[in-house]
Amino acid sequence: MTWTTPAEIRRQLQRHWDSGALLAARLPAEDDEPLFPLDLRLRRPTARDITERFAEVAAWVRRLRDNSLDALGHGYVIEFRRQGNRVQGSNELPAALIVPTSEDALRLLDRRRDAERFDALATEILARQPRLANWLRRQPLKVLKHAESWPRLLAVLDHFQRHPRPGCYPRQLAIPGVDTKFIEIRRGLLAVLLDEVLPASAIDAAASGVRGFNQRFGLRSPSPLVRLRLLDPALHVQGLSDLSLPAEQFATFRPTVERVFITENQTNGLAFPDVPRSLVVFGLGYGLEHLVRTPWLREVEVHYWGDIDTHGFGILDRVRASLPDARSLLMDQQTLLAHRLLWGEEPADKRLGHTPTRLTDAELALFLALRDDTWAERVRLEQEHIDFGWLRQKLPDACRETE
Repeated sequence: MTWTTPAEIRRQLQRHWDSGALLAARLPAEDDEPLFPLDLRLRRPTARDITERFAEVAAWVRRLRDNSLDALGHGYVIEFRRQGNRVQGSNELPAALIVPTSEDALRLLDRRRDAERFDALATEILARQPRLANWLRRQPLKVLKHAESWPRLLAVLDHFQRHPRPGCYPRQLAIPGVDTKFIEIRRGLLAVLLDEVLPASAIDAAASGVRGFNQRFGLRSPSPLVRLRLLDPALHVQGLSDLSLPAEQFATFRPTVERVFITENQTNGLAFPDVPRSLVVFGLGYGLEHLVRTPWLREVEVHYWGDIDTHGFGILDRVRASLPDARSLLMDQQTLLAHRLLWGEEPADKRLGHTPTRLTDAELALFLALRDDTWAERVRLEQEHIDFGWLRQKLPDACRETE
């Protein structure tokens, strides 16, 4: 039987709850059409059902009546219409189902306490942050989801309104009862709320997402570190060769080197052999594309050592967007074929979907061969698999040009 049942009525109302509509309807709104009285979908018996299954139809009507507002004192109202039938005669049958009020819907769903909790929270929120009115109507269930956090959430919003773009670390925010972890865990929600309550002048629209939270709202972030090794003992700093510098210090750090090697693999950086007047940057927690924008790198010879696969050549292409004269290191066909036993497979979701425009002719030919699976499917030679003896053989050629 596909006729509407009391259980189906509750499912219809549950969908209105899950969408937030039942709670949103409790907030004042000037332009919105009122949700109640709410018409529900009614699947009714056909004329053939009435003729052939009249006893089942009668039981269906009784079940609807027994669970209606008339029987329970709350819930849905049944509108009846007289319907004639050549076999069963004239009968009053349900023609429409209507939930008169929000209270009726909430009682059917056993959500009255939740709604009362929402009302109290909404009153408190709007009293302190009236600009959140539209957000509350769009996301009423989130109000309940974060019910215990609202005193601290509101305290954060109040603080940023009084001190827009504070210019300090999150740990330094002097908000009573609010610690750094609270903000850290709720950056996604706080970003949405701050967007609602702050003026545009207090928001850096270029930063977005959880990672961009600090920049977007004027908080400081710990500076990422750039790790490097000075490959010439004559350039060591008080005997130190392995250094980690905050990114902004690396940008002003100008050792007397003629060439810089860049490799994303840490082991490659640690084991890189000595080279006169050179350094190697590795690890790249800072991010390669930020690193290559360092102004003084344009004044030296730069070699990028990446994986031999389509993705690796895509990275090389992006390096040259900032450093057009950058050279590739050990990203050639001879190196690839010499290490055939160490080939792996490039993940399908990492394969480059376009052809790079900043490769040399030889690099482009190798890229196309990899893309077209010339030697095997999705060939990949990771940089850490290349023999260091091979690296030492190739380094003199790479370095001799500037000597």
